[in-house]
Amino acid sequence: MTRKTLANLLGALVATALILAACAAPAAAPTPATIKETVVVQQTVPVPVTATPAPVEAPIATINFWHTYNPVETKVLEEKVIPAFEQAHPNIKVQDQTVPYDDFRKKLLTAIAGGTAPDVARLDIAWLPEFADLGALAALDTLMNDFDTYKSAVFPGPLSTNAWKDHYYGLPLDTNTRAIVWNKDVYTKAGLIGAPKTIDDFLADCAKIKAAGSTCFADGGTYGWAVMPWIWSMGGDITDPKMTTSTGYINGPDTVAAYQLLKDMLDNGYLDKAILGGGLDTYGAFAKDQLANVLDGPWMPPLFASQYPDKAIDFALMPAGKGGPISVVGGEDIALFQQSQNQEAAAEFVRYMLSPETQLALAEAGQVPVRADVADQAVKAHPYFQIFFDQLKTARARLPHPNWPKIESILTDAGQVILRGEKTPQAALDEAAAKIDPLLK
Repeated sequence: MTRKTLANLLGALVATALILAACAAPAAAPTPATIKETVVVQQTVPVPVTATPAPVEAPIATINFWHTYNPVETKVLEEKVIPAFEQAHPNIKVQDQTVPYDDFRKKLLTAIAGGTAPDVARLDIAWLPEFADLGALAALDTLMNDFDTYKSAVFPGPLSTNAWKDHYYGLPLDTNTRAIVWNKDVYTKAGLIGAPKTIDDFLADCAKIKAAGSTCFADGGTYGWAVMPWIWSMGGDITDPKMTTSTGYINGPDTVAAYQLLKDMLDNGYLDKAILGGGLDTYGAFAKDQLANVLDGPWMPPLFASQYPDKAIDFALMPAGKGGPISVVGGEDIALFQQSQNQEAAAEFVRYMLSPETQLALAEAGQVPVRADVADQAVKAHPYFQIFFDQLKTARARLPHPNWPKIESILTDAGQVILRGEKTPQAALDEAAAKIDPLLK
């Protein structure tokens, strides 16, 4: 073998070895020692937090209360009664609205027709049958499951003014009547000792009072509230007891005599001409000793005292005639309207107005309570209430008839015609009977 051949052979062997080395698996590298360590990783995982919900308050119900309270009464209502009610019933608010008495009935009728009646109203007892007959009022004996509790707590007389066609459409809120308020200073000046007990005594006293330079008596018109005490005390009436006819009653001899009495008093100067529609300030005239007597209610003392705190007043029953010492039952009922959207809340307000605490609070403003269980407390706090409770024993209510407003208008007009001397009492009352009879049917 030549040198060249040997060299080629060696080169081939090296190349082959390199190829084999490249194709073979590489040898494993030395494995270093492994240190095993447990590592605890602390991680805060956000957890959703459900917030405690705020207490869900019941929606606030706002009720509208319309009334004819005078300024002294309204002050007690707004500063004592309503705040106390709202504190006890935090989810009920009361908005009260004072309406002049002469505008109230018309305003209510307009609101009912327009669908905007209040939730609750303080109604003259003479109006409740009319509004109940219109279907405007909710029957409280149906709406209130505890109605009998309040029914049994109040005097039966005031309660009766809320009944119409087998249901009670209200509850009595306050009661009153008219009694003689007499001026002791004027009586003393006329040489008189005390108030008269009979109509004959009254007329005799009026002559002496006139001679002493004062007017004996004043009233504000010839509407039922003013003239019916004289009619009833003289033995007359407006209709028969069942309210089926006026003929023979309003134009009967005793009613005619009552109107003749008023006409004679006016002609003799005993009765102030304000009864024909004048604007006599009766409280001012009384305070200045220009007036001896008025027929007024239990609201007079606080109202009068707010204007004339130094002038004393005294009380006596209506002078008695053939029929006795009869006056007229007044007062207001509280009623809930069908249009109210918050009848349950309104019923709570009705309950509160009949509560002993509210009855006594309003007694401070001259409102005679209708709850028998607070009468003694009221008299103890206000001794003059006693004469009104005594007068209520014989007092009578105006006709509890839906057409009473129309009947009273006829009565008012007849009285004006008589006192102006345009017609005799008999002629004017004959015409009135003919107009009233159809209204009773």
